[in-house]
Amino acid sequence: MVEEALQRYGAPIYVRHEIVHNKHVVADLRARGAIFVDDVAEIPEGAITIFSAHGVAPDVEQSADARHLDVIDATCPLVRRVHNEGRRYAQMGYDVVLIGHRGHPEVEGTSGQIGGRLHIVGTPAEVDTLNVEDPARVAFVTQTTLSVSDTQDTISALKRRFPRIAGQDTKDICYATQNRQNAVADLLKRVDLLLVVGSANSSNANRLQEIGRSAGVPSYLIDGPAGIDAAWLRDVATVGITAGASAPEILVQDTLKFLASLRPVVVTEMDGRDEAVRFRLPDRFVAKAEVRV
Repeated sequence: MVEEALQRYGAPIYVRHEIVHNKHVVADLRARGAIFVDDVAEIPEGAITIFSAHGVAPDVEQSADARHLDVIDATCPLVRRVHNEGRRYAQMGYDVVLIGHRGHPEVEGTSGQIGGRLHIVGTPAEVDTLNVEDPARVAFVTQTTLSVSDTQDTISALKRRFPRIAGQDTKDICYATQNRQNAVADLLKRVDLLLVVGSANSSNANRLQEIGRSAGVPSYLIDGPAGIDAAWLRDVATVGITAGASAPEILVQDTLKFLASLRPVVVTEMDGRDEAVRFRLPDRFVAKAEVRV
């Protein structure tokens, strides 16, 4: 959406928060005229503005409206589904537990969208601290980019304390996140070291590194080949490479080229789930594409 907006309207295009959590993507878009801001108050009145994939709270939407901003909402449909689920539970009078990391943009946006009696927990231990109105009317939703194993542990703790709790288990985990976690679990059986291509502020990339370390395999999160320390490779015969959901393929290929510059490399690509999901662009962009045809 940001690329299409830059092509259609020209620079500058304002984006609230980083469109996705990947330094390479953000730097490329910034060089092409995207301006990333933390608050819509930093955006000139009437400017074209894009909300990031993580979603925003209603007060942000209201502030944008008050400034007459031309808003393009790039909230991920999977995140929007969590908003809808949480609101439905809240409107039914449930206490809603959001499993996620406080301070993460997605959690901030989801919290505002759900409203009502909302509780945020990040670990199973925090479940014991919850104070709800009616233990029989509690529901949960999850941040989409969490580790499945960590989410399941917290869900299990919630079910032990609130046996009648409603929720979708790990259904809200992003399919791209889930697929990568499953692939890494398989990959770890075959490698001596794991490299995760992704940015430090990417929740799903961090989860991949955690899965590797939990399995006892030395695991490193890198932005690209420049982040590799050759000392890591000492006495390592097989290196596993994966990437966060927002990492461009070119960074993976550059990482392979760098490793090949250090020693002879044989690349084996593992089978994985084919990701055929496609999300529709907003009507303003679809109409443009139809005109071009």
